[in-house]
Order: sequence, then C-alpha cells, then structure tokens
Amino acid sequence: MTPRSIPRLVLALLLCTAAWAAENDFKEIESHVTEFTLANGWKFLVLERHQAPVAAFLTYADVGSAQEVTGITGLAHMFEHMAFKGSRNVGAKNYAEERLALARVDAAYAALSAEKRKGRSADAGKIKQLEESWKKAQEEAGKYVVPNEFGEAVERAGGQGLNAFTREDSTEYFFSLPSNEMELWFYLESERFGDPVFREFYKERSVVQEERRLGQSQPIGRLVEEFQATAYKAHPYHEPTIGHMSDLDSFSREDAAAFFKKYYTPSNLTSVVVGDISPKQVRQMAGKYLGVIPSSPKPDPIHTVEPPQTGERRVTLRLQSQRFFVAGYHKPDINDPDNAVYNALGSVLSDGRSSRLYRSLVRDKKIATQVGGFPGFPGQKYPGLFLFFAMASPGHTNQEIEKAIDEEIEKLEKEPVSQDDLDGVKRRARANLLRSLDDNSNLALQLSDYQVLTGDWRNLFRDLDKINAVTPGDIQRIAKATFTFDNKTVGVIEPLETAAK
Repeated sequence: MTPRSIPRLVLALLLCTAAWAAENDFKEIESHVTEFTLANGWKFLVLERHQAPVAAFLTYADVGSAQEVTGITGLAHMFEHMAFKGSRNVGAKNYAEERLALARVDAAYAALSAEKRKGRSADAGKIKQLEESWKKAQEEAGKYVVPNEFGEAVERAGGQGLNAFTREDSTEYFFSLPSNEMELWFYLESERFGDPVFREFYKERSVVQEERRLGQSQPIGRLVEEFQATAYKAHPYHEPTIGHMSDLDSFSREDAAAFFKKYYTPSNLTSVVVGDISPKQVRQMAGKYLGVIPSSPKPDPIHTVEPPQTGERRVTLRLQSQRFFVAGYHKPDINDPDNAVYNALGSVLSDGRSSRLYRSLVRDKKIATQVGGFPGFPGQKYPGLFLFFAMASPGHTNQEIEKAIDEEIEKLEKEPVSQDDLDGVKRRARANLLRSLDDNSNLALQLSDYQVLTGDWRNLFRDLDKINAVTPGDIQRIAKATFTFDNKTVGVIEPLETAAK
C-alpha cells in the first residue's frame, strides 16, 4: 500500500460508514410512519417522533394553478387566502345574518358584472350606481366578521408558522402546535375544508390584485412569466400562478365556491402529521372531525399534453434593470425512470461553489454574480423544464452568459463526468436529505410531495438508491437528449440604455 492510497482508503471507509448510518436513520423513520385513509378518501401519513413536545401539521390539496382554465386563473391561489377566513363557527358574529348579507353581495356583483359585459352599450351611469350598491353590500356583510379569528386561535394555543402557498401542482396549508393542542388542528381543518365561508372575498381579491401588481413591478418576475408563456404553448404550466389581472377583476365568490367544491373533496386531500403524537389518537380525531365531511370522486387529471418543441424560442424584455438570463429545456415529469439522472445532472452543474457553473461563470470568468441550473420548473407533476439562470456581472452581457453555459453543457455531452464528481453528487444528496430530517415541518412537506406526486412517500428515501445507481454514461446520455437547439427556450432582460443605444 502506497502512502497516497491511504487517504483514499480512509475516505472510502468514511463514506461507507456514513452511508450505513444514513440507511439506518431512514429505516428508523420509515418504521415510525403510519398511514391510513378515511372512508371519504382523505389520506393520512403520521410520523411519530418524540424529540420535543410539538408536532407539525400539513394538508396537501392536489390542486394548483395548472387546474385552472381561461377566465378563472388565480382561483387556486385565491382560495389559499379564503382558507383562513373561517366558517360558520369561526370568524362569524352572527352567521344567519351574515349569510343573507353575503347573498346581497353576490346579487349586487352579478348585476354589476352583467352591465359591464354589455361592452360599448353599457350604461356608465348605471355601472357607477351598481358599483356603489356593491360596495355598500360588502360593508354591510363586513359588520358580521370577526377578523383573523382563525389565526388568533392558533396563536393562543402556542402555534407557530401558520401559512400556506400555492404552486402549479398543489396548494398546501401548515402550522405547528404543542402536542397537547393537537385537537385544535383537527377542529380548524374540519371547519375550513368542511364548511368554509368565503367572507370578505372581494376585499381579499383586491389584496391578490396588489400582489399581482407588485410581481409585475419586479423585473425578474416579469421575465419568468413571459418565459413560461413562451416555453409552453398548450399545457397550463404556461399560466401565471397569481392569475391574469382581467380574471382577478372578473371572477366571483360563486366561481370560487364552485372551484372549491370540485377540487377540495376529501379524496383530493392528503394530510401529514410529524412529531410528538400518538398515531392512534390521530386516527381517532381524523375520523371524528374529518371523516364526517362528504366526499365526491377525485377530479380528472389534466389531459392536455405539451407538444414537442420544434425550434428554439426567445423572449427579450427591455427594462430598467440588470441583465438577467434564463434558459429552459423540456424534460419528463418526476415519475420518469431517468428523473434521478436529471437530479444528478443538476447537482454536477449547480450544487455549491464547487459546481461547474459556479466555477466557470462566477469564480473564473467573473461574468456572472449568480448562476444555477436545476430540473423541475415550474412543476413536477407534469413534464417540466430543466432551467438555467444567471445574473450578469457589471460590464458583461447575456450573450457571454449563454455562451459560457452552452460550453459547460457541451462538455457534459462530449466528456463523461468523473467518478469523483459523481461521488460528490451522491454525498451531497445523502447529506441534504439527512439535514432535512431534522425539521418536522420540512419533513412533512417532503413526505406529502412524494406521496401525492409519486404515489408513495417511501420514494423520498428510495431516490437516494436511484441517484447512487446513476453512471457517467447516464448523465452524458440525458445531456445529449435534452440540451438540444430545438428544445431550447431563452428569456433575457436587457437594460433600457442598451435599447436606446
């Protein structure tokens, strides 16, 4: 044995030890997961861990902006806001009177919408009168609202992290509670998903409209929206999650109620509880509070398939902004047999300061201040994009950025990655997963994602085996098949002064 071979042997032994320890950690977690499904179709995953007297609670609704159609874009995100407004029992001073007041709001809005739809023949004076009637009806309904009663109930119980988010593929609701307050989560979840009241709907719609305006004022946000619309012609991934302003101006409280009825059926919901809890108690409370909610068939999946791209696409925005570059290549969904190869490819290119893109564009050439590349944009349930992005350094151009990224792609296609590079990918994947297990909320999020998107939460851990099986030849094969001219969409921001010159 030569002196130089000793460190490599030690490294190999350390890697084997780390892999064995990680495997034991994963098996330990898997052994403490309980799963069950209520009679109405509501799926539950329960992970019992007693490190601290707290638990994380998450409900995953299998609906996002991809389920919207023309005229109601933004409704998935809109219900995310509505889900905190309460029910007949939460957030109401006198629901019997409030129900009548909300019916008057609906009638006033319907009359206003009908007049506006007349277009050029609409009576401007009548529109003004109807807008005033609608405003007064909202003010009257607002008298029966107890503001933020849902959130205050969580705070009083010591809850933390009350929040939600909407993506293309899902809408997710979550917060943490002390273990002895677990019943409160079941009660509140039964109220907002079993008997929601869409109160203050138009007031909240105005909040979403302001979010939309804010997003449009951000250069990168505008570019990403235009880029998605360019990359997708048919599939609803081309729509912005926030919705189009014309739809935010027109959809109604009744539209939201219909959307909720279709997509928030128990058979379309999955909940995950992680922490200091008893699986037996979780099952009992789930049956008591959530099992009584009537179900209906799970909504049909999206049938629209994005056709193969047959030529490079480009979009350029000229804004008062720094230069920014983004490029995307179509790839399969998360259940494709080569999904682990795409993840490994992203790690080689973009994971950390030792990654190829960082070393080339930021450290060596100094043409970018930020750079990255990853699969799974904007979603993973349906075929998405392998995305590259970069912020140009002062004095450098998007053309330099694109050329440098293309050179790194070409290296992948011509030269297989080294085994050392691939071993680094596998070490990082294992380390990243191990770190994520420390946080109950993050673990609940990952378990729900894998359960709904792949059909089995265990795939969260099985993915490591798939990444370990990736070879240099696999990465070279996928790079050649994916990063082609005809499969490429590019979006750039060019500063306004460049246009002036």
